[in-house]
Amino acid sequence: MTITPTLPALTESAAFGRAVALSCRECGERVELGPEYVCESCFGPLEVAYDFGKVTREQIERGPNSIWRYAPLLPVPVDVASRPNLNPGATRLVRAENLARALGLRSLHVKDDSGNPTHSFKDRVVAIALEAARSFGFGTLSCSSTGNLAGAVAAAAARAGLDSCVFIPAGLETGKVVMAAVYGGRLVAIDGTYDDVNRFCSELIGSAAVSYTLLTLPTTDRV
Repeated sequence: MTITPTLPALTESAAFGRAVALSCRECGERVELGPEYVCESCFGPLEVAYDFGKVTREQIERGPNSIWRYAPLLPVPVDVASRPNLNPGATRLVRAENLARALGLRSLHVKDDSGNPTHSFKDRVVAIALEAARSFGFGTLSCSSTGNLAGAVAAAAARAGLDSCVFIPAGLETGKVVMAAVYGGRLVAIDGTYDDVNRFCSELIGSAAVSYTLLTLPTTDRV
């Protein structure tokens, strides 16, 4: 596997690896890397733009047995694997013979991300967000959630020695509340639906008094 660069190469010593800018998905405008998520020109979502340089299969295979094997393709520092985090990833592939037969496929494997530290694929995106929080100097990880993301954020923050603040609907099931509360972070229950909680968090992001890393919007780096 070789990825050909289209821009001048970025040094791997940078806090965000080979990420070079934030790019609007709608209008294509680019802005400097920073804790932003909305384009000021058209209000479209911002995504990470990269200049990968040359990345080889051999380079990936030499990496650790975790998500950090793919660090050259992620917006993280080159030494990310040596930092305290949950090291998610490298979960098993399960052969799904019956499903393959039903779909008319010769072979089909299903990724079993229940093997991640908090048993969810959300551990992957939180691990990357954690490194962004460190680089920006933030001391709190936060999210709006109805379950899996809450536990992933609370666990990752605890492992890294950061605070966590998770916003949840007030009527959330007890089991999901416990899953986040067990790590010792702050839980804030808000009357209303998840949409109400998410709307509150979106307003909170715009507050100059808040220096949280809030995980609320889906991007390609989440998966």
